[in-house]
Amino acid sequence: MKLLIKAGADVNGKGNLASPLVIATMRGGYTNEVRLLLKAGADPNIPDDLGRLPVELAALNDCMEEVEMLFPLTSPILGVPNWSVDGVISHAKLECEKPLEEHHIARRKAMFKSQASKALKLKNYDLASKLYGLAIDHAPDATLYSNRSLCRLQMGDGEGALSDAYKCRMMRPDWAKGCYRQGAAHMLLGEHKQAHNALLDAQKLDPGNEEIERELRKAMELMKVSPDEDEQ
Repeated sequence: MKLLIKAGADVNGKGNLASPLVIATMRGGYTNEVRLLLKAGADPNIPDDLGRLPVELAALNDCMEEVEMLFPLTSPILGVPNWSVDGVISHAKLECEKPLEEHHIARRKAMFKSQASKALKLKNYDLASKLYGLAIDHAPDATLYSNRSLCRLQMGDGEGALSDAYKCRMMRPDWAKGCYRQGAAHMLLGEHKQAHNALLDAQKLDPGNEEIERELRKAMELMKVSPDEDEQ
C-alpha cells in the first residue's frame, strides 16, 4: 500500500465498487492500512453501497482503534442522535441486524469476488482468501469455495483447503475441479490414499486433463502403487 500511495494511486478508488478505506474497514483488522490511507488523504465520508461509512464498518468489526481514528474525521451521520464513539457503535450494531435485500447481496458478492480475483492474480493469497470468505458470507457457491481452497493450499493450510474442497463437492458433486481441490488438499496433508481416490474421481469427470493426470500419477507413486495395480 505504501508503494501504491507513493506511486500516486488514488486513495479514494474513484470508479471502483468500493473505496480502499471502505474495503479495509469492512474486512476488519487492517488498522495499519486504515492509518496509512487516512494519512495519505483518504476521504472517510465515502460510504459503501449500503450507505455505511468506514467508521460504522470499523464499529461492526469491533475495531475500536479504527473507530477512534475515523470518528473525528467523519461528518455526523444522520440518524445517530448520540454523536460519539459509543453512539456510532450502537447505531452500527442496530443497522447490522436489518436483513439485506437480494440486489445488495448480489452486488456485495460481485464486489468481493472481483477484489479477490485481483488479489489472487497478484499472489496475495491471504487477502484473496479473506475476500472470498466475505463473498461466501453473502452468497456461497462452489466456485468461491474452490477458489478459497486454492488460496489456502498456497498458504499451506491443508485443513482449511480440504474443508473448502468438501463444501465445493457437496454443492457441485459432478465438478472435476472440486475433486481436484480435495485431492490437492489431501496431498498437502500427506494423505496419499485419500488424494488418489479424489483425483481418480476428478479423472472420471474430466478424462484427459493433463493436470489431473499428473497429480494422480504423483499420488500413486507416493502410495507405492503402480497404475496396473490400481486398475486391478
